[in-house]
Amino acid sequence: MGRKVNPIGFRLGYVHGWQSNWYGGRNYTELLHEDLRIRRFVMHELQRAGISKVEIERQANKVDVSVFTSKPGIVIGKQGANVDRIRKLLEAQLPGRKVHLKIEEIKTPELDARLVAESIGEQITRRVSYRRAMKHAVTQAMRRGAKGVKLKVSGRLGGAEMSRSVMEMNGRVPLQTLRANIDFGVVHAHTTYGRIGVKVWIYKGDMQPEAKQAPPQTRRAQPAPAPAAGDK
Repeated sequence: MGRKVNPIGFRLGYVHGWQSNWYGGRNYTELLHEDLRIRRFVMHELQRAGISKVEIERQANKVDVSVFTSKPGIVIGKQGANVDRIRKLLEAQLPGRKVHLKIEEIKTPELDARLVAESIGEQITRRVSYRRAMKHAVTQAMRRGAKGVKLKVSGRLGGAEMSRSVMEMNGRVPLQTLRANIDFGVVHAHTTYGRIGVKVWIYKGDMQPEAKQAPPQTRRAQPAPAPAAGDK
């Protein structure tokens, strides 16, 4: 496969679900760009809140937005003021639609690929050694129960003249196995000497397919025994 397929898209409908759940019909293009605007706005407004993903579900004129974050206190704000502010701003951008904002907490951010990549990117931006940041991230993920972790950092590492790629791996990451639950995240770290890309793969184990129950077998009526020759 050449590692060109996104591990999450490769497993859609089998291990991972869609982040947008709706049917648009002829309005598909308009609704798609609305989703992109919603995600871009939420990510911009909550840059320091540890946002992993934003799921969107539509029902008629109602839009349910679920924000998955490792810092729910920052997102909610004092007495829910920040949530109300973001909801009103989203409704202003989506005229005629009612927005319902839901905050979901991520219990173990060390096992979320997007958050791990953001953490490494922030450390690289603060001029922390990229090798130290990568080793620390791998160690924390394995301690939290990951079956395997793979990191890849590319760019002008350490301010070098030529760009290169460095990988760090522990455990196993079976990218070709469909039942493997692999989380994937990409983040770009903006530094004074250019942009550095951070990719993270986290293998959490296999998702066993649900056992299909066999339909109950109906007992067929047994044919009556044939009468004996002497019977009348």
